[in-house]
Amino acid sequence: MADFAVVNPATGETVKEYPTITDAELRDAIAGAYRAQQEWIPTTTVTERAAMIRRVGELHTERREELANIIVREMGKPIEQALGEVDFCDGIYGYYADNAEALLADEPITLLDGEGSAIIRRSPYGVLLGIMPWNFPYYQVARFAGPNLIIGNAILLKHAPQCPESALAIEQIYRDAGFPEGAYTNIFAVPEQIESVIADPRVRGVSLTGSERAGAAVAQLAGKHLKKVVLELGGSDPFILLSTDDLDATVQAAVAARLDNTGQSCNAAKRFIVVDELYEPFLEKFTAAMTAVTPGDPSSAESAIGPLSSATAAERLDQQVKEAIAQGATVAAVAGERSGNFYPPTVLTDVSEDNIAYREELFGPVAQVYRVSSEDEAVKIANDTRFGLGSYVFTTDPEQAERVANKIEAGMVYVNIVGADGSELPFGGVKSSGFGRELGRYGADEFVNKKLIRVG
Repeated sequence: MADFAVVNPATGETVKEYPTITDAELRDAIAGAYRAQQEWIPTTTVTERAAMIRRVGELHTERREELANIIVREMGKPIEQALGEVDFCDGIYGYYADNAEALLADEPITLLDGEGSAIIRRSPYGVLLGIMPWNFPYYQVARFAGPNLIIGNAILLKHAPQCPESALAIEQIYRDAGFPEGAYTNIFAVPEQIESVIADPRVRGVSLTGSERAGAAVAQLAGKHLKKVVLELGGSDPFILLSTDDLDATVQAAVAARLDNTGQSCNAAKRFIVVDELYEPFLEKFTAAMTAVTPGDPSSAESAIGPLSSATAAERLDQQVKEAIAQGATVAAVAGERSGNFYPPTVLTDVSEDNIAYREELFGPVAQVYRVSSEDEAVKIANDTRFGLGSYVFTTDPEQAERVANKIEAGMVYVNIVGADGSELPFGGVKSSGFGRELGRYGADEFVNKKLIRVG
């Protein structure tokens, strides 16, 4: 099979294969991006580039059904969620178009001696390489490419091997929105070729969303060549339940936080940490709600979850669950049997500290539930992981919410709410979940030259 291919995870059918870029074509792509960086971007204004990005968002909406259907067959996202992803992209592009001038405005600095003036001017950083994953094929690109093209950074985009059709659809949108050759270029490159891209002196930075292993490899290469890098990696986000005045609503939120995108989200809630007095009623309602959701045809609007993204993903998750059970975990509930890439929602309990499931990220519809006796124990388990992406705290006590939020080692804390990502809200983590931020002001500040201009 080709390195880049659409393999429908619901059926196993290879829909279409795409050729890997040749080394000569890759050199041409880098040269084209550098040429756009040197020749086109200096001739345009932030306002002009923002107008093009706005058009990119509008084209996502105009083509929403076509775009959604592509990722249904590429990675199995249920159609209603695929449409929602496309709509969110329009919101992201619109946010950056609306706020471009404010985000990139000169920032005055008050001088201690009062003599003269000083400002920080945000200017382009240079050609960037984006390495994007399969789980949100449009959204991940939007939050990286949108702000950076407004800033004036030309983009080389290497998408996941199983998302070539969506990758080409995005590139076409950028062309149709008015971006010239080289400003945004899709490259079907393999890892060995990516090494040469990162090493190229014309490429100034790298942004990767993906696995820990891929992030570590890219960070090592980027460091070797003195390139700035932003990494958004895995997560094993805790969902801490300390008190509630509506257990049914809390359970509904917990299920939504675990099963969005068939559980294949870095910032999905994966470990549910519940205080003693709520553990039994929560577990009863949670297992019932989880097992009421069964995988279905992702092209149907009735399906809440679909297949896992590939046979490899399904096999890996199945192996992790089997190992967890062999090491003492209890299957509290399971919604049937695995069928091909369709994996049933599963709830594990009795997961000890030496269990594989305690340490690893389970990327799919598998939840772990832990019983704790106190707030402090809940925080201890929440932080006892190498990951630190997102987290969720449910409590009726505002002071407790503030206290726990301050103690959690994560890049994001959501209190009494799930699914609350926004174009204006920074996204990113700490520890092995990576570093740097995307979205909002902080996302737009990653790849800019914050140039000091001091006048006497």
